[in-house]
Amino acid sequence: VQLQASGGGLVQAGGSLRLSCAASGRTFSNYAMGWFRQAPGKEREFVAAFPWRGDRPWYADSVRGRAVISRNSAKDTVWLQVNNLKPGDTAVYYCAVKTDSSPIYRGSVYDNWGQGTQVTVSS
Repeated sequence: VQLQASGGGLVQAGGSLRLSCAASGRTFSNYAMGWFRQAPGKEREFVAAFPWRGDRPWYADSVRGRAVISRNSAKDTVWLQVNNLKPGDTAVYYCAVKTDSSPIYRGSVYDNWGQGTQVTVSS
C-alpha cells in the first residue's frame, strides 16, 4: 500500500488545517487508517484513526474536540481537519495503515506509512 499525504503548512495559532491521505496499491478488506504525528525531539504519537472494523473514529486526548477525521466511501482516503491549532500541534503528520486488530493507538503495529507532511503553528 502506498500512502500519499498532503495539506500541511504554516498556520497561525487558532487557525485550521485539513490534511489528506490517499491510499493506493494493494487493498485489504479490513484495515485501520489514520494519523500520527512527531514533533522535534519527541516520540511519535497517535492523533486519530478509523478502526480496523467499524466506523467510529478514535481520537487522542490532545486533539479531541478540535479534530475531525473523515473518509470517503471507498475508505481509501482519509482527511484530518484540525481546528483551533496550537503551537503544540507543530509536528510532521504521518498517515498510516494497519491490517489487523491490534491497538489502534500503537504506532509500532502499523504496516504502512506515508511520507509525512509538516504542520507548523505559529504563536
